[in-house]
Amino acid sequence: MTDIINDCEIVIAELKKFNDDMLYLGPAIMDDRLEDLEKQIGFTLPSDFKYIFKKHNGFSLDGTEVYGLDKSLRESSIDNVYTSEHSSLMATWMPTNFLPFSPDGFGNHYCLVLSKVENNSYQIAFWQHDVSYESSDDIEICNDSFIDWINEVMIDWTLEDYNYDGTGKIK
Repeated sequence: MTDIINDCEIVIAELKKFNDDMLYLGPAIMDDRLEDLEKQIGFTLPSDFKYIFKKHNGFSLDGTEVYGLDKSLRESSIDNVYTSEHSSLMATWMPTNFLPFSPDGFGNHYCLVLSKVENNSYQIAFWQHDVSYESSDDIEICNDSFIDWINEVMIDWTLEDYNYDGTGKIK
């Protein structure tokens, strides 16, 4: 667990290097919301996800958002997004072991795959709402952990175009 905490603190410190105009870090979670979410969905959340969420309930970097967990967020609260994406009203059903945590702006989501544990981490899948998957094995696994996803999708992809201070990079 100490390695996970260290890795989480490193990724949070890296996020905090970005200019405040590019970065939003939500407030800490001081209650049992994450445990209540685990009961609601019937899965245990990964340690890195819970650790970072307890420090920052929702965050975004240059438009890449990770949902928060709070009633005030209404439809954008991760528990409501989970319920909505698993509704029988959806054209293509998301597997129940997928927890959508970050939208791409086009109806697709990055999801924790709560049934695939490797090296004490949960893999991250990219769920496309307009694709009819024959099986959940056909869904693209893009990262081996939540921390890996933050490092690649949020930090590395942002640094391809911007410096930490928000100035654009010359290409």
